[in-house]
Amino acid sequence: MSLTSGVLVGNPRPASRTLNAALALRDAVHGLVDGVQAGPVVDAAELAQQVFTPGATAVKAALEALSATNVLVVASPTYKATYTGLLKAVLDQAPGGFLNGIVALPLQVAASDKHALAVDLHLRPVLVELGAIVPGPGVFVNEARLNGEQESLAKELADELESTGTAKTLRALLATSS
Repeated sequence: MSLTSGVLVGNPRPASRTLNAALALRDAVHGLVDGVQAGPVVDAAELAQQVFTPGATAVKAALEALSATNVLVVASPTYKATYTGLLKAVLDQAPGGFLNGIVALPLQVAASDKHALAVDLHLRPVLVELGAIVPGPGVFVNEARLNGEQESLAKELADELESTGTAKTLRALLATSS
């Protein structure tokens, strides 16, 4: 059985730097864990018009695709010291237990290191509430690190996951998923 990664980004701007950071974290996971294939990438900005439209199916379809992954990067810029309302609105449409058995890596991007705790204080708990297994501390990226060098950021993030012990836990959790 192959393993699949997914990405959910809650930045209101499409194709954002947050998306790039999330893809770098996904690539870091691929480098740390053998056999993980790239799966769905959901940029919530592309769903924004449908998030509050009754009966719209795009958000539901995106959530269903993400629920079929083994490891999920959930990323947001830091707005007012927390994750975005857009990400909250998307996650609010997820059914209970939406992330049961899925290993989730929370990621937040901010302009100041003063917001580094937001990822563990705000984003991590909502993922756990939805049933995710979070293998270590959330990942914080100061936006000054987002210089367009995707490969070097992925390497830096892989090194961070190793140094925090998250990579070891991630490998162990995904070994039981395959």
